[in-house]
Amino acid sequence: GIYPLVTRVFHTLSWKVAREVRFSEAVCEYGFDYAIHVFGIIVHIFSSVGMRREVNCLLNDIVFYSKEIDYDMYKLFPTLVDLSNGVKGSMVVFDILIKVFARSYMLEDACNVFIQANDIGIELDVFSCNFLLTCLVEENKVELLTCLFDAMKHLGPQPNVYTYTILMNFYCREDIGQGKKQLGRATEILEEMSSCGIIPTVVTYGTYVKGLCGVGDVDRALKFLRDLRQRNQLLNSNCYNVVVSGLCRSGDVYEAMTVLEEMKTSGVSPDVHSYSILIDSFCKKGEVLKGVDLLHEMETIGLKPSLVTYSSLLDGLCKNGLMEHAVNMFREIGAHGYQHDQTSYNILIDAYCKRGDLEAALKLMEEMIGNNLRLDVHNTTSLLHGICSFQGVEKGVEFLELMLEGGVSPSSSSCAVIVDGYCKEGRLEEAFLFMDMMQNQGIIPDLFTYNAIINRLCKERKIMKAKELFPFMLKRNLVPDVVIYSTLVNGFVKESNLDEAFKLYARMLKAGITPNAVTYTTLISGLCKCRRVYEALNMFKEMTKKGLEPDKISYTVIITGFCKIGAMKKARELFNEMLSRGITHDAVIYTCLVDGYCKSDQMDAARMICDEMKEMGISPNSRTYTALMGGYCRLGSPSKALQVYDEMQEEGVWLSVSYVTHNLGLGESVMLNIEVKNMSMVGCSPDHLMLIILFLLR
Repeated sequence: GIYPLVTRVFHTLSWKVAREVRFSEAVCEYGFDYAIHVFGIIVHIFSSVGMRREVNCLLNDIVFYSKEIDYDMYKLFPTLVDLSNGVKGSMVVFDILIKVFARSYMLEDACNVFIQANDIGIELDVFSCNFLLTCLVEENKVELLTCLFDAMKHLGPQPNVYTYTILMNFYCREDIGQGKKQLGRATEILEEMSSCGIIPTVVTYGTYVKGLCGVGDVDRALKFLRDLRQRNQLLNSNCYNVVVSGLCRSGDVYEAMTVLEEMKTSGVSPDVHSYSILIDSFCKKGEVLKGVDLLHEMETIGLKPSLVTYSSLLDGLCKNGLMEHAVNMFREIGAHGYQHDQTSYNILIDAYCKRGDLEAALKLMEEMIGNNLRLDVHNTTSLLHGICSFQGVEKGVEFLELMLEGGVSPSSSSCAVIVDGYCKEGRLEEAFLFMDMMQNQGIIPDLFTYNAIINRLCKERKIMKAKELFPFMLKRNLVPDVVIYSTLVNGFVKESNLDEAFKLYARMLKAGITPNAVTYTTLISGLCKCRRVYEALNMFKEMTKKGLEPDKISYTVIITGFCKIGAMKKARELFNEMLSRGITHDAVIYTCLVDGYCKSDQMDAARMICDEMKEMGISPNSRTYTALMGGYCRLGSPSKALQVYDEMQEEGVWLSVSYVTHNLGLGESVMLNIEVKNMSMVGCSPDHLMLIILFLLR
C-alpha cells in the first residue's frame, strides 16, 4: 500500500514527498475508496499545520478525478472531514473545498459544503463564503445566491461589508433583466447595512450609483451623491464619473459639467476618464470647441489625455468638417509620443473617404501599414464606400479585386457596399449577380446588403418582389430588422397599398421587432394621404405611448393631414403641442397652417399665422404667399391678393405673372395690374392705350 508515504509526509511535511504518487495513479492501483482514504489523511496533515496551498492542490486533484468519473460529490464529505483532527483543520478543508468547487463551476456542490459544515457545527470563514457568492453572481444563480446569503445571516458567518457589496453588485447589474425591481432590492441592502451598523465602502456606494444610472434614474443618482457629500461620506472619482456618464447619455451635458465642478469643490480630483466622458459627449453633440477647451483644461492641471480622449476629438473635428484641425491634432498626438492605434487611423481614413479625398485616405492607409497596423474591415470598407460614391461601382469592384490579391478577405459589409453601389446606379440585375458570387465564395449577405436590394426594388415599384426576399433572409438566419421593415412599409405606403403596409406592421410586431419613429411616421403619412386622419392620430398617440418622441417630420405629417380636411382647431392644438415639446417650427409647418386656414376661408387666422411666422424670424416663401393669394381670390378679394403680391416682391420672393394668374385664377384686370407694376419697376411707363384698357376692365 501507500501508507508508508503517509508516514513520510507526516514526518517531513514535504510537498515533494506527497507528489510522489498522484491521486489518479493511486486509484488505478488501489481502487477509489482506498485512494480517497489515504489522500484524505494527507489533506488533514497539511491542513492541520496551515499548508493551504498544498491542501488546495490535493483537493483539486481529488475533485477533478471524481468529476471525470461522475462520482457523487456528497460522499466525499465524510471521508475528507475528520473531526478527530480538530475543528481548525476541518475548517481549512471546508474553506478550500468550497473554493475548489466554485472555481470548477460546481456551485451546487460548493453550497453543499456550506450546509455540511453547518450540520456538524463548523462556521466557515466569511472570505470563503464571499468567494462563493461572487461565483454565484457571475453565473447568475439567483436562488442559490439568496439562499446562501440568508443562511449566512442566520447560521453564520455573519455577512461583512464585502458580502453586502457583492449582493449590491448583483442587484445593480444591467444584464439581469429586472431593472428597477432589482434596484429596489439594492436599496434594501443599503438599509439593511445601516440597521446592522455596517458602514458601506466607497465601492458599495459607487455600485449603487451605477445601478441607478443603469436604469435611467440619473436624477436620483445625483441626489443620492449630493446627500452622501452632505454627510461627509467618502467618495471617489468613480462615483462622480458614473453620474457624469449617465447625464451625458441622457443628453444633459451641461448638467454633467456642473457635476464636474461639484466634484472639484468636494475635494475629489477629476481623472482622465471624467474629462474623456465630457469631451466625447460634447463632440457627439457637435460642440467640438467645448471639447478642445476641456482638453486644454486637462493639460493645465497635469492630466495626460488618453488616446481614447484624442480619438473622440478627432472624430468630432472630422464630423464637423474641420479636417485641417483634425489632421493637425493627429500629427500633434504622434509628436507627443503616442503610438496611433487602428481607431485613430480609421477615423481620419473614413473622413477622407466621405469627402471624396481618396488620395489622402490611401496615403494614410500606407502610413498605417508602415506602422505595423493591419488593414481591417472598417478602413477597407470606408475606402470602398468612398470609391463607389465618388468614382462609381466599377472602380469599387476593381478595388475589391486588389484587396483579394493583397490577401485581405472581403467581409459581408465590404461586399454590401458594392451591392449598394449597383443599386444606387439602378443596376439591380448586377447587384443580384454579385450577391450570388458572394455566396459562392462563402460570404453571407448581411442585413445591409438585403436592405440595399429591398430599397432599390421599392424605388422601382417592385414591392412584392422585395417582400419575397424575406424567406431567403430567414433561411440564412438573418432576421429582418426595423430598417428593412420600415423600407418595405414605406414602399407599400407610396403605392397607396395601406392594407399590405399594415399587414407588414402586424408581422413586424409578431416577430418581436419594435417599430421606430420612421415606421410610425410612414404609416401616419399613408393614413393622412387617404384622409384617414383620426386613425393617423391614434397611431401618433400609440407612438408616444411606446416612448418614441415625435420629431418635426412626424408633427408636420399629422398637422398637414388635419389641415387638408379643414380640422384647423386640431391642427393648431398639435402645432402648440409641438412648440411645448421644444421642437422648432419651420417655413414648411407654418405654410401648412396658412394653406389650411386659407382653404377653410379663415383669412384672418391665416394672416395671423403669417405674421407670427415673421416674428419668429422665419421668412414666408413662395408657397406661403401663393396660399394667401389663392385664399383672397376664392373670397373674391383680388385687391387683397394684389397687396400680398406686392408684399411678396418687397420680401424678394418672385413668381411669374402667368403662374399667379393661371394657378390662382386671378382675372385679367389683376393680371394687367401686376404687369403694369412690373413695367414700372423695370423703368417702363404704361402708354395711354394700356391705361384705357385697364379703365375698361375695371
